[in-house]
Amino acid sequence: MTDEINDVSQIIRNKILNMLEFKEEVSDEKLEELIAQEVSIYSKGCQLTLNDRVMIGKKVLHSMRKLDILQDILDDPSVTEVMVNGYENIFIERNGHLLRIDKRFESEDRLKDIIQQIVASCNRVVNDSSPIVDARLKDGSRVNVVLNPVALNGPILTIRRFPKDPFTMNQLIEKGSIQKEQAEFLQKLVIAGYNIIVSGGTGSGKTTFLNALSAYIPADERIITIEDSAELQIQGIDNLIRLETKNANSENQNPITIRDLIKTSLRMRPDRIVVGEVRGQEAMDMVCSAMNCGHDGSMSTVHANSARDTLSRLETMILMAVELPVQAIRKQICSGVDIIIHLGRMRDKSRKVLEIVELDHMKDGEIIINPLYKFEENNESSLYRVCGALEKAGQLIHDEKLKACGVYI
Repeated sequence: MTDEINDVSQIIRNKILNMLEFKEEVSDEKLEELIAQEVSIYSKGCQLTLNDRVMIGKKVLHSMRKLDILQDILDDPSVTEVMVNGYENIFIERNGHLLRIDKRFESEDRLKDIIQQIVASCNRVVNDSSPIVDARLKDGSRVNVVLNPVALNGPILTIRRFPKDPFTMNQLIEKGSIQKEQAEFLQKLVIAGYNIIVSGGTGSGKTTFLNALSAYIPADERIITIEDSAELQIQGIDNLIRLETKNANSENQNPITIRDLIKTSLRMRPDRIVVGEVRGQEAMDMVCSAMNCGHDGSMSTVHANSARDTLSRLETMILMAVELPVQAIRKQICSGVDIIIHLGRMRDKSRKVLEIVELDHMKDGEIIINPLYKFEENNESSLYRVCGALEKAGQLIHDEKLKACGVYI
């Protein structure tokens, strides 16, 4: 019956497209009326149940005005990631597990149409000469597209979904990602204006944690967020400026990079600058300009395997932008970054804070870190379940910012 519904949907869709070809733009409400009318007419000549008619109407509407077969998937709040590997292979992530679903696009051209629809909605361009692009959906979901000739098995579309309402720190505590004691400690650091880097691997929850952390920013400050594709959901800040990069286009307009946005943000009188993710040369501007030039309380995320590895990643990214002695770069990092919070995705698919460290001082050309908290598994852990807690590993050494704003540990 599924094949029959697909065939009928295609017939009705083509008929309506022909009807609308020479008409002015039709509203969603009018289009729904036309679809219902055509489904009713068609159903008189064949045996279609009420449920079949509803499914056909929905399928036609989604194919014409929404994201076709992806729409039902994206309407499911339990789906956290959608991976389209060519028009025939669709995978989703649900509850941390990957599943292949029994759906496919009618053709590669139809998948390309959907990709162009998504990309155009946020003023991006993707084609054979520029086959990789980051974009977003209207609900804030992150989108990555890779086309031929880079993608050898057809158009690749990856959608990272975020909850409609961002997770609060209390919800992360309930999920076991962090304990109340450490959350309260981080709250004091954010209020006092410590510069914080949130690190972790892919899918470890860096953006989610950064959103939750940003809720501690005092409401009377001016915040500027900078991202490749806007996905941060900072709440409770009235004086909020959101900036997003821009790709070069076919009209030879120059791209606007994260580096450009950080530089211009410094002239916009920010109290804090929040960069969604530092991935390249922009680390130079974030660490050496923003964090070292009076914008205390700035935050960002970095892909890394540990808190210590985060320092190496920052060094490498800064070296991509400027030729400086490594020791000079390390001094800038040590001076600019106060705290690193490292997250991990565990074997049971849970996401947890694994380390909280303080950057202490330079010694013999190396940055000395002061571990504050470290995740330790306990005897209740098993192959399929991770149990444990963040254990205190040290005392905060640099408490000058806390004292300056009247906050005490």
